[in-house]
Amino acid sequence: MTLLDIALSICSGQGEDAPGWSFDPWVLSPLALCALLYVRGTMRLWRGAGLGRGIRLWQAVAYGIGWLVLAAALLSPLHWTFEHLFALHMAEHELVMAIAAPLIAVSYPLCAFAWAMPERAKPHLSGLMSSKAFRTGWQFITRPHNATILHGLAIWTWHLPRAFDAAILNVALHRLQHVSFLASALIFWWSLTRRANPGTAAGHLFITIIHTSVLGALLALAPRVLYPLQTSFAPAWGLTPLEDQELAGLIMWVPAGTVYAGAALAFVALWITRCGESVGHGRALARA
Repeated sequence: MTLLDIALSICSGQGEDAPGWSFDPWVLSPLALCALLYVRGTMRLWRGAGLGRGIRLWQAVAYGIGWLVLAAALLSPLHWTFEHLFALHMAEHELVMAIAAPLIAVSYPLCAFAWAMPERAKPHLSGLMSSKAFRTGWQFITRPHNATILHGLAIWTWHLPRAFDAAILNVALHRLQHVSFLASALIFWWSLTRRANPGTAAGHLFITIIHTSVLGALLALAPRVLYPLQTSFAPAWGLTPLEDQELAGLIMWVPAGTVYAGAALAFVALWITRCGESVGHGRALARA
């Protein structure tokens, strides 16, 4: 079966039940709240500081796109297909970690959320965020090397066969899996864009490319099925369980690796540009 045949069978709703929108309150409510807070906070900030001040227009657009990607992955009929084929389930995770998370991380959401808070709540929020315990914890987990390790641990832990299949059977574990992927990815991308210079950020991305490629290769080249429950839907889509697992590994290995590589190269380009500007500035000062 070709990839086109697989896509056509997915679009036709082949399987035990028909795809449809998900209205899981544990997913819908946080997404709706985050959208409301970001819009409210951004509008209040712009009314006081001016359009594009504090949060730039491109950052607001990035948040909107990232939010829509999350909604499509977790609520739309696509979610049904993601849950009924291991390869597409892997694609769902990559949409969350490699597409939505970086877009949201660069959109300055904490600033918008703070501005959205009621005035009476702001002193309490400010006190919490300025407390030693909070600042120490936040500084620790957002150090680039710590954030990279945390993100890697989330990926590898949940891809242990028993953990992944357990999340299929237990709804609470499945939700925790998605929260872990999204939260660790947000911290990872935030640390790279806020606390690392471009060269360091590129290095951490290359490390992530290496370990996720190793994991993808292990899935793609495994001689036997490692995830029997997750791949049990494969025959309904014209694939054997092993083929489903191989395709899932390839998705993590190649497309996801390409996204991380593109981001790393962008950081390298920014690093070279800044180094060139520093050298030029130094020479100008020397001639002065």
